[in-house]
Amino acid sequence: MRLLQVTDAIPSSPWEMVTHATPVTKLILVLLAVLSLVSWAIMFAKWREFRGVKDVSRSFMSEFEHQTSLEAAQGLAQRSPASPFTRVFDRAIRFLPESAATTGYANSASTVVMSGSRVEALRFLLDSVTSEERDRLGRFIPWLATIGSVSPLIGLLGTVLGVIDAFIGIATKGSGNIAAVAPGVAEALIATAAALSVAIPAVFGYNLFANRLNRLEGELEGFGSEVIALLVREGRI
Repeated sequence: MRLLQVTDAIPSSPWEMVTHATPVTKLILVLLAVLSLVSWAIMFAKWREFRGVKDVSRSFMSEFEHQTSLEAAQGLAQRSPASPFTRVFDRAIRFLPESAATTGYANSASTVVMSGSRVEALRFLLDSVTSEERDRLGRFIPWLATIGSVSPLIGLLGTVLGVIDAFIGIATKGSGNIAAVAPGVAEALIATAAALSVAIPAVFGYNLFANRLNRLEGELEGFGSEVIALLVREGRI
């Protein structure tokens, strides 16, 4: 009869191990659950944000390639929804009168003609705007890397504490057979399994969004070159 009671007390599923876990293990599992919710919320929000930026930017760029004059491109930028590409273009356009006020040089058609140093300044300005757009879209993405790197350590802490507690129980009860050791060790390993289930999606999401940021930054740099080329065709440079 006593043997039956001991067998019934042994958890038969991972969920029972969680419900019968020590307070420290439960606290670590709750912390990992919170980190998992945070990482999934960030990934969902960034997925929606990147999807919206991709759709709007693709529509703008497909029309921008067919613009033959700077005025037509300005009209397109004003009609199009705001995007990193429209903000880069708008900053380049606003640089023209600023450059005219600085240099005081214009051709007979009253259009700004920039010197080589001003063109270089424009290039640096567009690079700065590109970096700002990358930082804006990359907000909260480093949290995914942090969660991905910290979660396994938290799980390892829970596992170590669980194993220590299991061995203390063995020493207290004076029993070292596998039936006495296995439940405590299994309970401790649940923390590691939970940590990996948090870290793997977070690291995957971080790498995915980091690659998208790098791709977008390259596209914005190429767009900045296209804007400068358009100014060359318009005789502004």
